[in-house]
Amino acid sequence: MAILHIAWRELRALFSTAIGWMVLCGFLSITGVLWFIWLAEYADQQAKMAFNPYGGASLSVTEALLIPWFGNCALILIFMAPALSMRMFAEEYKQRTMELLFTSPISTLEIVLGKYLGTVCFAVVMLLCTAHVPATLYYWGQPEFGAVAGSYLATFLLASLIIAMGMFCSSMTTNQVVALSMSFAASLVLWVAAFAGSDPDALLSHIGLTTHLQEMYGGSVRLSDLVYFGTGILVFIFATHQRLESHRWS
Repeated sequence: MAILHIAWRELRALFSTAIGWMVLCGFLSITGVLWFIWLAEYADQQAKMAFNPYGGASLSVTEALLIPWFGNCALILIFMAPALSMRMFAEEYKQRTMELLFTSPISTLEIVLGKYLGTVCFAVVMLLCTAHVPATLYYWGQPEFGAVAGSYLATFLLASLIIAMGMFCSSMTTNQVVALSMSFAASLVLWVAAFAGSDPDALLSHIGLTTHLQEMYGGSVRLSDLVYFGTGILVFIFATHQRLESHRWS
């Protein structure tokens, strides 16, 4: 019950601050513009292939519209998701309200899980607000359901991992800007790691985010991808817990 109470408090705080609305409106605005760009490009390509009796059938809405758009959404999350988590503990430290949480009858784990769950719920709201994209595709075309489900799952897991990293960064400092910078840098490193090595079996390729996102965007959910995101989330939750525990008893 304490976890849900803290989660609701965190979710309400995001909706009552300018940062939460800026991230939500910014994410929806940018993804909306990109959607119209991809849609216009698809319509243009479809018009050019109208005189090709074999070309029209090869231009799939899933590959030409859905997957590229979700790829752009993932890149936008790299920039915007750290802003959701930067205030989690940095603001508590700055306003000296962390001592109230530590002296309340709740455990450190409940504090961490509650704040994390509330921020993840905000990310879920962001993703639900983009439901018009697959709905439009189902109205005008026939996208693959597996690709739609896999893309949303991949985007959700990506947001959850970035929020977990940002939560840990926020627990390390009293400055929200520093927490934002640290979280963004860590996310960007994981994003470009897959491009650093030419060998797909290299360690950097397995560490990189894009390696585990590409297959899921196509509708193929592998156990290794779920383990990658799940392990990363648990590691940062545990690290945050240990950081707060050391602060509690310092």
